[in-house]
Amino acid sequence: MVGLPFEDRVEAGQILASQLRAYADRADVVVLALPRGGVPVAFEIAQALRAPLDVMIVRKLGVPGHEELALGAIALGGVRVLNRRLVEELALSPSTIEAIARRQQVELERREKLYRGERPATQVAGQVVILVDDGIATGSTMRAAVQALRQQKPARIVVAVPVAPPSVCEEMQTVVDELICLAQPAGFFAVGQWYRDFSETSDEQVRSLLERANRVPVQSLM
Repeated sequence: MVGLPFEDRVEAGQILASQLRAYADRADVVVLALPRGGVPVAFEIAQALRAPLDVMIVRKLGVPGHEELALGAIALGGVRVLNRRLVEELALSPSTIEAIARRQQVELERREKLYRGERPATQVAGQVVILVDDGIATGSTMRAAVQALRQQKPARIVVAVPVAPPSVCEEMQTVVDELICLAQPAGFFAVGQWYRDFSETSDEQVRSLLERANRVPVQSLM
């Protein structure tokens, strides 16, 4: 296990990149980040591998009154993943879930336009996709992202994250082609507890990193 906590997302991305060297300098590799926190991590990976960077926009469906607790997630293309056990435990009605999903759909579309603007989404059909976040807590958001990606028929999906609970990693390995997780600590409560600096990533930071990644020709990076 790597030393915890990570200093920040930049350090976590640099360490992850060292574990992904086999994918460097390949024309069939694309790095996709889950905004917002996954973007600084993915930027370091994309730069190190000399691969293009884009975002994979997914929205968590939070439990009413406890929004940090994910009951599921949605992604573009009508993808919805629900934690059925949690939905049943909390006795959440279909109408409640629909209302939550509608609100998050609006935010999903807002972020899609804000981050990408007029630039078309990166085509991933037949590509190796390295899907990155700053950590996984329940897995709902990442599962929604994987499900949405599968619809686009990539050749391979590699999920790369700095930290996640062991149980979630075990489950994630069954739905992706490869999982790289630097640390799987016991007593996992939240992703932020495993970083010294877990400052919120802003929309402006996301846009800036994406612009930098797309402005510099990948072939010229050293």
